[in-house]
Amino acid sequence: MSVKILICDDSGFARKQMARSLPENWDVEISFAADGVEAVAAILEGKADILFLDLNMPVMDGYQVLEAVRSQDLPTLVIVVSGDVQPEARQRVMSLGALDFITKPIDSEKLNTLLEQYGILHELEGRAIPFPDAATSVAHIQQQISFDIQEGYQEIANVGMGQAADLLARLLGVFIELPIPQVRKVSSDQLRHLIAAVVPVGNASVVSQGFIGAGISGEALLFVEEADLDDLAHLIELLDDINAGSRLDLLIEISNILIGACMAGFAKQLDLKFSMGHPALLGRAIELSELQLKPKGSEGEQVMTIEIRYGIQHQYIHCSLLLIFTGDSIPVLDERINLLVE
Repeated sequence: MSVKILICDDSGFARKQMARSLPENWDVEISFAADGVEAVAAILEGKADILFLDLNMPVMDGYQVLEAVRSQDLPTLVIVVSGDVQPEARQRVMSLGALDFITKPIDSEKLNTLLEQYGILHELEGRAIPFPDAATSVAHIQQQISFDIQEGYQEIANVGMGQAADLLARLLGVFIELPIPQVRKVSSDQLRHLIAAVVPVGNASVVSQGFIGAGISGEALLFVEEADLDDLAHLIELLDDINAGSRLDLLIEISNILIGACMAGFAKQLDLKFSMGHPALLGRAIELSELQLKPKGSEGEQVMTIEIRYGIQHQYIHCSLLLIFTGDSIPVLDERINLLVE
C-alpha cells in the first residue's frame, strides 16, 4: 500500500525540491498544500500519513498547523522542513509534537537517514511498502511539478534569510520573526519609489554593500530606524547611554551579519562565490526621499529586488534588507536556479 505524503509549502519551487529529495524507489501518493489551511484540510481527507511542513507561510503558518494537529489529534506524522535555523524554532516545533526538524536546502542523504531512523522508509504502521510502478514513482511525480522562477528566488532568499536571522538571534539573545521574502522586477529609475513603498521606517540609517561574482552583481541595502539602534544596543547591554559612535559601530555590525550571512547563504545554494565590498554608510537618520542611489547598470534597465524584513519577537524593532541585482545578472541567476530542480 502506498504511503500518503503531503508536502506543505507556499513555494512551488520548494515543493518540487522536497519531492525531488524523496527516495526514488519509494511507493508514495504525493499531495501538495500551499498553506496551513490547505494542509489541515488534506490531513482530514486522509492524504497525509507523513506531512513535510514549512514554517513561514501565509494564511496559516507551520506553527499553527502543528497546534491544530495536536489539539485535534490529527492522524499524521509531521516533519518540519524550514530555512529558519534558529535554535528556538526547532525547540518550538518539537514541543508542538513534530517528529523531527530538517533544514533547507534539503540534503537527500540526511533525509533518507532520518526516514530510516524512524522506520518510515520501509514500513509505516506495520504496512509493507512494495516497489512502485513507473506511474507512481517519486521520479515520475517530480517531473509533473511546475514552479514559477520567482518562487525560486524567493526560496533561495528564504534560506539565506534564515541563516542571517540565526546569527542575529544568537547575538541579541532573542527570537527573530521571519517574513516571506518579496521578489520584484522594476525599472532601476523606479527604485526610489519602491523603497518608499516597501521600507516601513521614518528616519532611517542606511548601509550599502556591493557584491559581484560569476556574472552577477548588485547591491544590498540595510535600513534601520535610528530609534531602533538604541533598543538594539540595550538588548545586548552595549551601553547604558549609547552615543553616536557606538550607534555607528552597532549599525555596521548588524549590517555585516544580515548582509554577509544572507548573501553567503544565497551564494552557497547557487554554487557561487561573491566578492563583497566594504559596508558604506549612505545616511544617518535621513528621510528616505533624501537617499542618494546610484544603481549599477544602465539607466532605466530592469533590475530584480528581494525585500526581507526582520522583526524581533515581543519588541517593536524592525530592519529591512533590500537586495538589488542588475538586469544582466537575471539570466545567469535564472539558469542556476533551474539547475537546482533538474
